[in-house]
Amino acid sequence: MKKKSGDHIFLLILGVIILFGLAMLASASVVLSYEDFKSSYGYLKHQVLLALIPGLAMFYVVSRIKYTNWKRFSLPLLSITVFLLFLLFLPGLGFETKGASRWIQIGSITFQPSELLKLTFILYLAAWLESRRKNLESFKEGLVPFLVICSLIAILLIAQPDVGTLIVVLSIGAIVYFVGGGKLSHLALSGVVGIIALAILVYSDQYRLNRWTAFLNPELDPLGTAYQINQALIAIGSGGIFGLGFGMSKQKYNYLPEPMGDSIFAVTAEELGFIGSVFLLALFIALAWRGLRIAKRASTSFGMLVAVGVTSWISLQAIVNIGAISGLMPLTGITLPFISYGGSSLMVLLIASGIVYNISKDKSN
Repeated sequence: MKKKSGDHIFLLILGVIILFGLAMLASASVVLSYEDFKSSYGYLKHQVLLALIPGLAMFYVVSRIKYTNWKRFSLPLLSITVFLLFLLFLPGLGFETKGASRWIQIGSITFQPSELLKLTFILYLAAWLESRRKNLESFKEGLVPFLVICSLIAILLIAQPDVGTLIVVLSIGAIVYFVGGGKLSHLALSGVVGIIALAILVYSDQYRLNRWTAFLNPELDPLGTAYQINQALIAIGSGGIFGLGFGMSKQKYNYLPEPMGDSIFAVTAEELGFIGSVFLLALFIALAWRGLRIAKRASTSFGMLVAVGVTSWISLQAIVNIGAISGLMPLTGITLPFISYGGSSLMVLLIASGIVYNISKDKSN
């Protein structure tokens, strides 16, 4: 019997986004690459050799593994991820930078467990929801266990601290929980509690409070707490309709903080203008459309929920990153999927995409 092929349009869109990301990384990282490696493409080489090539290899492997196999390994995988998050706080393993302990460092290799958390949390939640469908409307059997696991994850992410990732992970969880059969009233109650908790987090930490203040009044401290957003807005505004031209960004020359990280969309808008920015947004919208189409046609609840979770993850993170760097929401430090520099992020995203591609091979697709 001939094996069913996967969603080639999903694969094509993903490939275009990755190539777009490599091009923008090559441009956005050129200054920092020369400073750190004496080579204009040092960070691009790192991204390709240490993240993209291994990530594509893992994409190929997981795309050939029947996605339902991940169900039985979902709890062990999440447990391993939680263990890795605990390791962040052990001296000699956790790598701290800019006041945050988000990376495990072994020799010259660093890894960010919170990126893996996004995937393993989706896999576990999808498996758990499929097994609890009849009890999800119960407060005790449905909402309480969901909130317990979310609370554990929240504590570990707040301790790093990584509130941006926390917001994305809990938002993904809420979407998957609702699609899986959770009651809207339960989610509404949880949302109110979450907003109150987030407000407390913001007002209890001066750094987070400064970011909120910079969002509301970026003109108050343009050379301090609001420096990044002001420089990003200058870059975006300078691009106009057609942009300054690929590689011609001026803000990446030590004006714009994190030009190859969470600010890379500002470099994109400066060089490629409104047209290039809309093209990138269209790519993410198209990827979301194909991801949700795959979810809708999956023959199992587990496959549907995993596809919804991964699609929500990519879409939400893109929305948060672009919205923040455009001044539409507070800065969070969240990177732009497949575009920003980051080995952990790219590899885990490729693994997750490989699982979704395997779901697209399901007989219903």
